[in-house]
Amino acid sequence: MQTTQLRRAIDPRHARTMDSAALRAEFLIDDLFATGEVRLTYTQYDRLIVGGAVPGDGTLTIDAVAETGTPSWLDRREAVLVNLGTDGTVEADGQTHTLGRCDMLYLGMGSGPVTLSGSDARFYITSAPAHRAIPARLVTIDNATQVPLGAQASSNERVIYQFIHPAVMETCQLVMGMTRLSPGSVWNTMPAHVHERRCEAYLYLDLPEDQAVLHLMGEPEETRHMVVRNEQAVLSPPWSIHSGAGTSAYSFIWVMAGDNMDFTDMDMVGMDVLR
Repeated sequence: MQTTQLRRAIDPRHARTMDSAALRAEFLIDDLFATGEVRLTYTQYDRLIVGGAVPGDGTLTIDAVAETGTPSWLDRREAVLVNLGTDGTVEADGQTHTLGRCDMLYLGMGSGPVTLSGSDARFYITSAPAHRAIPARLVTIDNATQVPLGAQASSNERVIYQFIHPAVMETCQLVMGMTRLSPGSVWNTMPAHVHERRCEAYLYLDLPEDQAVLHLMGEPEETRHMVVRNEQAVLSPPWSIHSGAGTSAYSFIWVMAGDNMDFTDMDMVGMDVLR
């Protein structure tokens, strides 16, 4: 079974008027994973797709996605699949790939239908438009570039794992990785920033069932918040900050799409500016 929902772009002036229910309806994806289903969200932010798939004891195939307007979803797109479970298998373009936990598989434009299997696999899916074909590549967590950031004194000591990133491999526009906070640190991406040249999405994971992340979004002078649970995703428009603090240890997977693939291309927001 495959379903797709559409999320339209929201103007920041509209976002200022939203209550918690409205913010969650537009920016939170809280139902990504269901056994035996592929669940996709097609956003109008840089035409990014985020989704989840849980094969269970069977197989799932992603091929036609009506919102892309092409016979097969990767005819004019690239994609990255991340396994959040134990060993999972991805078949595409005549190749078979085995993914361990948090390994990321890049699939280039024209890869055709994608078939997923693995009784304990849970696939997080991202996709964006592409302009040329680039060979598939599996990047394991051991092969990702590690960038330590932050400090214990500011409660934001963390390691950024760059998987689908210019420092590791070539893509058309997708940039993707994972951030893990050190024990005792709670803040991610603080001090905050925006980047008008691209959108972003966060998937929070490794959160105990009874814990949460308080995710901050909105214009720097008009911030809002959402309470986010384990394996829920947040869409971040170009005009919005994207930061948060957890009630326990956690990690998050980030994906960006848009004009500029330079990871450091961001407009920093001073702590004195936030409201």
